[in-house]
Amino acid sequence: MSTQIIELREAIRQALDEEMQKDPAVYIMGEEVAEYNGAYKVTKGMLDKWGPKRVIDTPISELGFAGLAIGSAMTGLRPVVEFMSFNFSFVALDQIISNAIKMHYMSGNRFSVPIVFRGPNGAAAQVSSQHSHCVEALYANFPGLIVIAPSNAYDAKGLLKSAIRNNNPVLFLESEMSYGDKMEIPKEEYLVPIGKAKVVRIGSHVTLVCYSRMVAYCKLAAEEMAKRGIQVEIIDLRTIKPLDIVTIAESVRKTHRCVLVEEGHIFAGICAEVGFQVMQHCFDDLDAPIVRVAQRETPMPYSKNLEKETIPTPERILQAIEEVLS
Repeated sequence: MSTQIIELREAIRQALDEEMQKDPAVYIMGEEVAEYNGAYKVTKGMLDKWGPKRVIDTPISELGFAGLAIGSAMTGLRPVVEFMSFNFSFVALDQIISNAIKMHYMSGNRFSVPIVFRGPNGAAAQVSSQHSHCVEALYANFPGLIVIAPSNAYDAKGLLKSAIRNNNPVLFLESEMSYGDKMEIPKEEYLVPIGKAKVVRIGSHVTLVCYSRMVAYCKLAAEEMAKRGIQVEIIDLRTIKPLDIVTIAESVRKTHRCVLVEEGHIFAGICAEVGFQVMQHCFDDLDAPIVRVAQRETPMPYSKNLEKETIPTPERILQAIEEVLS
């Protein structure tokens, strides 16, 4: 199998391009996706290749173009809607929650809504409180929506292709800080299954559950613990909903200790749900209470130093591992 070393943004672009080649019903819509080549250059060159009917620039009106895309999905198209930032998806919240994810149920299965909402999620570098939300816990609360958050180029490409082919609404959450991360991936077509977590590091002393940008931070913490003779097992959720509790439980039953890491806030977060399910399935296997590492309970500061103190860090993850081991 031949391989290529590409950035995460390029992997996403390849997935979009391949699916548009495969299915003429697939099209892209969003702010600056066409003429400007995408705010983060994910859709670079797509307008020149596919033309303005399949790569569509929109006004700054998320509620409007989200609704338009949902309607087109109900009538047979497969739109991929880019939010320049998932913070801006709040403007389209009513369309996503009231229409996209409920239409199949409310119509008695007469309508499907095969749509992907994608774009950067979470904090970037000093974009302050209104542009740093992690939206996964908010959206995952509602039935009818698949929530995906890849941590690397390989998973991003394979999962996005699976998402576009899925007949349900999908939230595809990317980290703005990871777009330039490079990785070797196959040149040949492949898919990554939705709903399957991945063990990215094998260990026997503690299970570390994470996703998206936090996977890189957890790897740094695990490498430091390895120097001390502690082997950390890392699980990358990849898909937040549906949650692969089977893979998580298998690991916890082996290590007997669990640390949960997310970039979002701790109250009613993804770690809260994962932790409860671990307790449900592995209560008798746990030798220590589960520990969570999350964003501090404050709006994101603009200051670089305060921002660093707010987001989980490898140092805070190390402290959590030490706590469950003690």
